[in-house]
Amino acid sequence: MSSTLRFETYEKTYEKTCRTHEVCGDLHEVETVPGLPRQSPRPAPARRSAHRRRGRYAERADGVRRMLPRALVVAFLAGGTSAFVAEDKAVELSVDGRTRTLHTFADDVTGLLAEEGVRTGAHDVITPAPGTALAHGDEIEVRRGRPLLLTLDGRRSVVWTTAHTVEGALEELGVRLEGAHLSASRDRRVGREGLALDVRTERSVTVMADGRERTVRTNAATVHETVRQAGVTLRGRDTTSVAPGSFPRDGQTVTVLRITDGREVRDEAIPYSEVRVEDPALARGTEVVDRPGRPGLRRLTYARRTVNGVRQRARLLRSELVREPAAQRVRVGTRTPPVSVRGADGLDWNALAACESGGRPDAVDPSGTYGGLYQFDTPTWQGLGGSGRPQDAPAAEQTYRAKKLYIRHGTGAWPHCGERLRG
Repeated sequence: MSSTLRFETYEKTYEKTCRTHEVCGDLHEVETVPGLPRQSPRPAPARRSAHRRRGRYAERADGVRRMLPRALVVAFLAGGTSAFVAEDKAVELSVDGRTRTLHTFADDVTGLLAEEGVRTGAHDVITPAPGTALAHGDEIEVRRGRPLLLTLDGRRSVVWTTAHTVEGALEELGVRLEGAHLSASRDRRVGREGLALDVRTERSVTVMADGRERTVRTNAATVHETVRQAGVTLRGRDTTSVAPGSFPRDGQTVTVLRITDGREVRDEAIPYSEVRVEDPALARGTEVVDRPGRPGLRRLTYARRTVNGVRQRARLLRSELVREPAAQRVRVGTRTPPVSVRGADGLDWNALAACESGGRPDAVDPSGTYGGLYQFDTPTWQGLGGSGRPQDAPAAEQTYRAKKLYIRHGTGAWPHCGERLRG
């Protein structure tokens, strides 16, 4: 410590002490104090008379009485010199890389920062920690926290760093920089206000396409870009097993889907309805198709898709009505037919039916000319009072008409099987 600084320190201490003991005087009246600069000598007094010498002796005695407390203060100052020097510490304070050497009487790091007006926040790093005792030659470092709006591999967060550059901040956060994409240069300064930073680290992605497997190292932002870097081109409707715009993850496998689209048209029949009308002119059990029905037509258009050679389920695109269906009209008999014909009731009609049609009321010969149990042709059937076709009439009505035919023509109406009527 310089002589001037020590003197100023002693002077402040003296003033405090003398105010406490009410013995204040001029510190400069002390001619010699160890460790302080010697004061200029007082000029020699002029020769005085005896009266003045007696007055001088009285003044000297009074001065001795006044100087006694001052001497005590001087002795205190001289004895306490080493203690004051010991409390003065030379330290180095670095704030964000700006270093300066200070002399301080602060006891700890907290006191020093308060003494120097250095304000700190929750994200600042102070070394050594606040509250740590100070010693001569200590180095105190304050690194200010800086916010980073960091988007790392597609995930956004706010982090804090004390580094001054982008590279230092990412190294401090443990982000692997080799092969990474950065939205700002590595030597970009990070100010106290912070920085928005987008980082995409290098990842390993496997692309499966056209029966081949390709593994690439990439820092791409999308799956589509990764596939392109693997040397695979997406054409037309082609896509990938994960969304093309999604972020590719390390170790991810992406399959390219080769898609072929087409269309298929099908015609589909629409069933017709049936309208049944009661007809008392027809024997009960007789049904006559008065107007045949006609099915409608519907045209369906489907989308057909093939993915990597595999045909997918068709998807209906459009349904178009081509033709309306026409309802079928059927007359239903309600009249109770007679079952007895005089002269023909006692014959074996079951045997004749078995011979002619095998006993089947709806039987039709191969030529389509004869039908029913007794193989009537249509003109003969209708001439006997029947309606429609014989094979459409109930069995009882067919037997009734056969009996009438027998009365007219006998067994000759059935040249081959007529003799069966007589057993």
